[in-house]
Amino acid sequence: MSADQEQAVAAALLPLLGGAGNITGVAHCMTRLRLGLLDRATVDEVALTALPAVLGVVDGETYQIVLGPGVARVARALEELLARPGTVASGPAGAERPGSSEWPGRTERAGNTERMATAEQLAARGAALRGAARQRNATPAKELLRRIADIFVPLIPALIGAGVIAGVGGLLTTLHWLPALVPALNAISGGFLALIAVFVGYHTARVCGGTPVLGGAAAAVIVFPGVSHVSAFGQQLTAGQGGVLGALGAAALASWVERCCRARVPAALDVLVTPTLTLLVTGLVTLFGLMFVAGHVATAVGTAATWLMVRGGAFAGLLLGGLFLPLVMLGLHQALIPIHTTLIEQHGYTVLLPILAMAGAGQVGCALAVYLRLRHNASIRATIRSALPTGLLGVGEPLIYGVSLPLGRPFVTACLGGAAGGAFIGLCSMLGTEVGSTAIGPSGWALFPLLKGNHGLGRTLLVYAGGLFVGYLTGFLATYCFGFTRAMLAELNAEGAGEAGPDGDPAATALTGKAG
Repeated sequence: MSADQEQAVAAALLPLLGGAGNITGVAHCMTRLRLGLLDRATVDEVALTALPAVLGVVDGETYQIVLGPGVARVARALEELLARPGTVASGPAGAERPGSSEWPGRTERAGNTERMATAEQLAARGAALRGAARQRNATPAKELLRRIADIFVPLIPALIGAGVIAGVGGLLTTLHWLPALVPALNAISGGFLALIAVFVGYHTARVCGGTPVLGGAAAAVIVFPGVSHVSAFGQQLTAGQGGVLGALGAAALASWVERCCRARVPAALDVLVTPTLTLLVTGLVTLFGLMFVAGHVATAVGTAATWLMVRGGAFAGLLLGGLFLPLVMLGLHQALIPIHTTLIEQHGYTVLLPILAMAGAGQVGCALAVYLRLRHNASIRATIRSALPTGLLGVGEPLIYGVSLPLGRPFVTACLGGAAGGAFIGLCSMLGTEVGSTAIGPSGWALFPLLKGNHGLGRTLLVYAGGLFVGYLTGFLATYCFGFTRAMLAELNAEGAGEAGPDGDPAATALTGKAG
């Protein structure tokens, strides 16, 4: 999107979200705009999901709007709009949605409006399914996972950048090119990972209601080289022991201690006593307990992942690849970031991400099959054409929310494709060839620059490409053969399925009750 289109998207979102007065915070991950809202009842979700730029909505701990890869620029435009003097506090009722002059790919000519009707119905049904799933899964455990995701999501851009630079450095080392540059690249990529505990602590305190700087300071104890002079339970501590898991616990504890102090310390002494006690109490607990425990937990995570891939790689890949799309659908996939980060800290790469990336391959194969099966449904085919390029690059939300999830059966067959691709990667790991990623975030074809394994780069790339091929093929065949009942095909694939009826409303009702 151009700058004007990004501003148009932000301007269109604002009134549908209840206006500037209803928005308390704006953040984003790779594809989602994450918003803090005072009153979610004021959000016009029906109109929101009907906007062409909106690929889906996830109503979780934070209100998430799926916009795709350009979300960072839209978030910046929305923040600028909120900071602008005179921005309305709430949107006018019945505000019109932008027309074709503001939205790419959206024309208001009669023929194209009719063609797009079925795709809009798919989006509406996808929103309803997500809402029902959210209500079924609104458990304390899942809310905790969403909070963990809110801590790590802001770190993803730096993780990606550091991972790509590390991959370039590894490639230069393998090819024996520019040896003088490699140490500099290693320093640039390793600097962030060496201090990631501080950033984790900062964001943990922010999410837990504490002072972010105090959270970062409490977590900094873990990476301070001087901890090597401290003994706990008869063992010398080492800098970085416990990693991000220890930082998470230290900052959460610091936030709790800070809240307790502020509730009891007199206001005149608060500025001096509260931060001192927060760091002192948290630091002592971290040094003489938390680092030791978190270190053993982190080691157990690495050991478990290694054992899983060596002993049961094919079965583990089957489960992980098959279940990842539902996690994405529920917005819970970001909760895996601490595990990925722990593995990267220990081994230099995470073996789980390439397996999880196979879910996107199954989704792409599924979309291609839907495209061929629904030859006469121009609107759904147009949606697939627009979403497929991002799907190949690992951004699966457009295809999930716009195609497979609202159709029902294709979502299941897409999961089967992911399971097959994951099983292939896992089987190769059992046979001795590990495939990992030096960073988290990218998937699909975009993961190739980040790949690293226990053998040469050529074998690593070949195994990952083989997994993608298996995922594409299985997702395609499963969807083509089993993704539709005869009744679904008859209604979705009927001539004129996207045309408007006599009363002016879309007459394509093929989605009603057909998601099973």
